[in-house]
This record gives sequence, structure tokens and C-alpha cells, in this order.
Amino acid sequence: MLTDIELHQCARALYDAERDREWIEPLSTTHPGLDKADAYRISTLVTGLKTAAGRRVVGHKVGLTSTVMRELVGFDEPDYGSMFDDWVVPESGTIPFSELNKARAEIELAFVLGKPLDMPRPTAADVIRATEFVLPSIEIVDSRFRVRGTVLDSIADAATCGRVVLGSRPRRLTDIDVRAVVGTLEIDGEVVATGTAAESMGSPVNAVAWLAATLHDFDVALQPGHVVLSGSFVRAPWLSAGQDVVARFEGCGSASVSIGRDAQ
Repeated sequence: MLTDIELHQCARALYDAERDREWIEPLSTTHPGLDKADAYRISTLVTGLKTAAGRRVVGHKVGLTSTVMRELVGFDEPDYGSMFDDWVVPESGTIPFSELNKARAEIELAFVLGKPLDMPRPTAADVIRATEFVLPSIEIVDSRFRVRGTVLDSIADAATCGRVVLGSRPRRLTDIDVRAVVGTLEIDGEVVATGTAAESMGSPVNAVAWLAATLHDFDVALQPGHVVLSGSFVRAPWLSAGQDVVARFEGCGSASVSIGRDAQ
């Protein structure tokens, strides 16, 4: 376990790295004693620094919910992080490449809550009752580290969330079989990955339930209006400047974003 001083130093380092775009070494390297409780505490402290600076928490993401994504990065469990208002990119918008570090694209179903979800062991029924609608989304996964660290670094660093693009076609869970939704990721018009939502912990509903339970352990509740990214169900490719990214979800619409050509 790290000391309180070390925890605050780690949080400040992550906050400064994102603000200044000067990437740092993984915390698991600079602080070998880092454990899971430390990582979640650092994430909470970073959130506090951001909200104190005027940023707003708009929801949370679950990461590494699919086997293919855990195998891709060499982790063996999901993680989670907070999302902020200035990370949300308008549909069909452009993300300056110079703002990114080591970015990948993921396709996910975003759950928008209409009721609070705050209990120690939420069931699928609890999640379904609390969800107002789902949206197609793209998550631009990115980190504030120079090189890949461990799952503890990912936890501390908002589960490596970089940007979020939300589509504009809401669907209610009662109108679809969310497990069977097929998603396709296209880059520059070429299909690079396809999968079904069931790859995310058997159902994206399970991923949201896991997140709510995990947050409850840290005295954090999912609130009405929160957006929850339920985890990618395809392998996430690296992104380059000038690319156009489109996520299509069978029966649930699409989302798109462009990566700017301002590479440094």
C-alpha cells in the first residue's frame, strides 16, 4: 500500500500528464508497492482534481469486459473509470491527433440511466429497470503513460478512457435483445472487426451490474443521466491521423468520428 502522500503525488502526476500532454511512466513502475485499493483511490483523487477544475463527471466506463480485449492487453479482469464532459466528442466530430497518446478505437453500447443504481449486488433486472435507453458509441481508448503498464495502471488512469462518441439513435432494452446486437467497426470504409454484444461478460447488462457493484464498494453510485460504456466486444485497433472511424450496431444505429491530420 502507498502512503497518503504517495497517492496524492500519483494523482497529481496523472492529472498533469493529461493537462500538459507530457506522458509519464506507469505508476506500477515508479511505485512497485501499488495495489488495487491504491489504484482505485488514485482514480478517485484524479476525479476530485478534475471536478475541482470545473470538469463534470457524466458517467463511467467498464473496460476489458471481453476475452478478446483482455487477451489483447494481457489483463485477466475488468476495470472501470469515470468519464468527463470534455471527453465527449460530438457525433461525426473530429479529434485532434495531437491530443492523443497511444489511441485505439472500441465499439460499445452506452447505457443511459433514468434511475439511480446504488446497491451492493444489483441484478440484471435492477439494471434493466434503471436503464432509460441505450446508444451506439465509440470509445477512443488512450492512456497518460509512455508505455503500457499493468491493470493497476489502467484502473488509476480512468480505465484508459480518452474520448467518447455517442450516436443519436436511442433504443429501449425492451425493444431489442441486447445480447444479440451485432457490432461492426469500420476504419476508412473497411470493416476491421465484428462481434456481438454477448462478448461483453455474456451480456452488456452484466457489465453494468458489475460496475454498479464495484462502485458501491467505493461509496459511488450510478445516477440518473449517467452514461455507462458497457465494454468493447471486438478487438481494438490502433488509430492514426486522418482516419475515419464508424461503429455500426445492427438495429441500434451507428456512431462516427474522424481523427485529425495534425500529427506532431
